[in-house]
Amino acid sequence: MTSISQITAASYPSKSHYYDALFIQLQALIAHEHDAVIIMAQTAALLHFSNTWHWTGFYRVSKHELLLGPYQGPPACSRIAFGKGVCGTAWKEARTINVPDVNQFQGHIACSSFSQSELVIPIYNSQNCICAVLDIDSTETHAFDATDVAGIEKLCTLIRLDT
Repeated sequence: MTSISQITAASYPSKSHYYDALFIQLQALIAHEHDAVIIMAQTAALLHFSNTWHWTGFYRVSKHELLLGPYQGPPACSRIAFGKGVCGTAWKEARTINVPDVNQFQGHIACSSFSQSELVIPIYNSQNCICAVLDIDSTETHAFDATDVAGIEKLCTLIRLDT
């Protein structure tokens, strides 16, 4: 097992350095892992415990809906329909969606009234099909900037889920 130290953004001179360090740690955590649940669980834990986010986790594609996968945080929505909410929209449009204020996102699904901003990144399998989304919620509005988006998208390039 790889030893993982606690990483926080405050420990680094910039957010980009912080995401570079997270990339190295996630790479070490999942380098020889092939089980999708373990990969999602390790990723959610690493991201959640190195930040002050409210919720960090995955929704897995199953037919025409997203099913709750491994996550860190309070209870969440169990199922999200294709094209619904931020997660379903990111899946439908096959793109990252950064929502600075969820109250301004038409059709937002309020799994938690504490969530004020949200970042959702599609995750691909080895056939290059979306098989899940990574969903990160913050209790603060405008919590995610361009550096966060780029850093987390880069982390997601390490994740290939074949379930």
